[in-house]
Amino acid sequence: MKNKYFITGIGTEVGKTIVSAIVTEALEADYWKPIQAGDLDNSDTHKIEKLISNKKTVFHPNAFALKTPMSPHAAAKIDNIEVTSEKITEPKTENQLVIEGAGGLLVPINDQETIADLIKPEYKVILVSRNYLGSINHTLLSLEALKNRGLECFGIIFSGEENPSSEEIIKKMGKVPILGRIEQEPYFDQNVVKEYAEVFKSKL
Repeated sequence: MKNKYFITGIGTEVGKTIVSAIVTEALEADYWKPIQAGDLDNSDTHKIEKLISNKKTVFHPNAFALKTPMSPHAAAKIDNIEVTSEKITEPKTENQLVIEGAGGLLVPINDQETIADLIKPEYKVILVSRNYLGSINHTLLSLEALKNRGLECFGIIFSGEENPSSEEIIKKMGKVPILGRIEQEPYFDQNVVKEYAEVFKSKL
């Protein structure tokens, strides 16, 4: 059975796209971002394409490509379209699939649904956490949101500067595996992503 990984974060700008690139490269999986809001000329799919060096990965088109960099529910209203989970169809592939969410779990996609409603029970959910004041709360709340929906967290990946105290309490209270960390690198390119992919390969 081919695994499907859903990459979500405790908020925006926490490192989801870099983690998605590393997991995609490690598994030589396909990549799909169902909803892209804004930056259509330099979307997350474009960024991942530049960071991947394997030849097996297929990049599937967004189900929705919204023009404004806002929460999907608001960006969709500006574009005068309706985003719903029913209209988002997972791409067919024989390969493993990495799915990148937009923002955090409870980002609205319309007046009733959030990003969490795109997660199927069989997905392996990876939560990306970054250390900042308030990140313990945001991480544990994200885990609670998954649990309340009957969804399991496959593991947490920390990104950015290390904070052993925060990471230890998240590990103790969150009771989910810590898959590893991605350091505050000066830059990310294909070589850096490939190095991290080798590190994470055995943990996925």
